[in-house]
Amino acid sequence: MPSETGELLEHLFRQMSGKMTAHLTRVLGSARLDQAEEIAQEAMLRALQTWPYQGVPENPPAWLFRTARNLALDQLRHEKLTERKHQELDAPVTPAPDEPAGDLADDELRMIFLCCHPEIPREASIALSLKTVSGFSVREIARAFLSEEAAIAQRLVRAKRHIRDRGIALDLPGEADLRQRMDAVLEVLYFMFNEGYAAHEGEDLIRRDLCFEALRLTQLIAASSMNSPRVHALAALMALQAARLPARVDALGDLVLLENQDHRLWDQRLISLGFHHFDLSIAGEEISEYHAQAAIAAEHIRGGMSGSMNWPAILRLYDQLLEMTGSPVVALNRAVAVGKVRGPETALASIAPLEGSPALREYHLLLAARGHFLLDLDRREAAANCFRAALECRCSEPERRFLRKRLAECESVQASRPIG
Repeated sequence: MPSETGELLEHLFRQMSGKMTAHLTRVLGSARLDQAEEIAQEAMLRALQTWPYQGVPENPPAWLFRTARNLALDQLRHEKLTERKHQELDAPVTPAPDEPAGDLADDELRMIFLCCHPEIPREASIALSLKTVSGFSVREIARAFLSEEAAIAQRLVRAKRHIRDRGIALDLPGEADLRQRMDAVLEVLYFMFNEGYAAHEGEDLIRRDLCFEALRLTQLIAASSMNSPRVHALAALMALQAARLPARVDALGDLVLLENQDHRLWDQRLISLGFHHFDLSIAGEEISEYHAQAAIAAEHIRGGMSGSMNWPAILRLYDQLLEMTGSPVVALNRAVAVGKVRGPETALASIAPLEGSPALREYHLLLAARGHFLLDLDRREAAANCFRAALECRCSEPERRFLRKRLAECESVQASRPIG
């Protein structure tokens, strides 16, 4: 299969699978989410089998929707469903919501709200949203949650069984009930952006389609009657982080650390958008973890552009964020600021408790951070062992190349030292 066709289909899967599933779920009924997903995937498979040989159609999204509709029609005919279902399937192919709930008229966003039903356990509903709407694999979801694949697979099975056995209707309620789902919805969008910002596996460090889709959906909420300071804070975080994407990798696709990035490559439009949402986020008294993360991102932008990073301020923000979340990943990220302010020895001590965390057991960034601090202390053999161990963990190819460079740095210095 030509690489261009494969890349197009991967992009369309991310962009269209949620829309197709949402459309087919409305047609088939909310209790048949599994079938809607299977039909959407089958439409993508048909494209994979035919486009390389027959050529890409003039309107790929319409082709996928038409194929999915025809597959669903065949399914309904086989099951001899009612004429009313046939009439629904004969509706125009162009995807459009039946009736917007409030001013949430986007199919993908609606589907996320649908999946985040209050009767479905929180973590299960988030995993279901990531798989159904964003096309995440079980492995990707497991990495996002720092969990085992088997646990995520079971979580998804339970969520769908919950929907089926309890007859939960995946219909949008009124605005008051929608607000009860907002925390879970924002978490889905946060996970989506993070996977795009630093892919856990694959050839590329960055998946721009995920980053900008997450930002687009967050901005839709921010522009709706459902907006709130934390929504604007999340939009600010995404925009400010996305602004640095052009400088996060070099011409070869290799990772470039923040301190080495060329700020002239940063997207000024996204920086302005980020600070616009950040200003809106500080209205009122609500303070969320998104506020703290957006403030850290803002400090990174200001420091990069001025040439002087305010690490004490960043450390204080990480202290607040860690108090809010208790997250081991936040504690690991905080250690970088600790190293800048208090030195590598203190930073090394700060991550020592994390080494027993089940969530970080095979997390390459924990080992890489330990190796980095050991290297700063000129403990090169110990640092090399950390980088070797990190290379045994799952990570993207750009991260793997970066780890090899750090390992080579340790080994070259050791080899150059005189014996005795």
